[in-house]
Amino acid sequence: MNVITKTMKKLHTGFTLVEVMITLVIAAILLAMAVPSFMTMLQNNRMTTQVNDYVTSLNVARSEAVKRSSRVTVCKSANNTSCATTGGWQQGWIVFVDTNNDATVSAGEEVLRAHGPIESGNTLVGTTDVINYISFVSTGFSLLTNGSAQNGTVVMCDSRGFGADARAVVLSASGAVRTAPANTVTGAAC
Repeated sequence: MNVITKTMKKLHTGFTLVEVMITLVIAAILLAMAVPSFMTMLQNNRMTTQVNDYVTSLNVARSEAVKRSSRVTVCKSANNTSCATTGGWQQGWIVFVDTNNDATVSAGEEVLRAHGPIESGNTLVGTTDVINYISFVSTGFSLLTNGSAQNGTVVMCDSRGFGADARAVVLSASGAVRTAPANTVTGAAC
């Protein structure tokens, strides 16, 4: 009889309702602290990925210009086939061999790469010289269609606005591309 009583007591061991409730409250508190940090991390990673896609397209254009000894242009595009002169870079962009040096896709010009719109409502806006296109010549330098040096900044912002989280893609006249926090670049804005 003693063995059966001991066995029955072991079967009835477990957590009380109070212990389960305390565990759930602690889990909820930890989750409430983790979710905002996780959301910030997701926003930062999304922005980094999108900026890297843009920078990759610029680097492809520059290397193709050198390789082909021809002007290669990146322009914003809403349809992946023609250049746009309105809206921001967030609508998408195309990389093409610009044989007639007019920064627009003409008949017979080869489109090398097309990128669709960026997701999540982020904006990608360029300063005056890089508002519609960025063009590289055979030396790897970036030049406007009129032959002047082309440099400027394209800024990506998300719902957090302009601040430490915004990213800038900086183009120098030598054709070099770098990224930086937007609030450290003079003239950058969303």
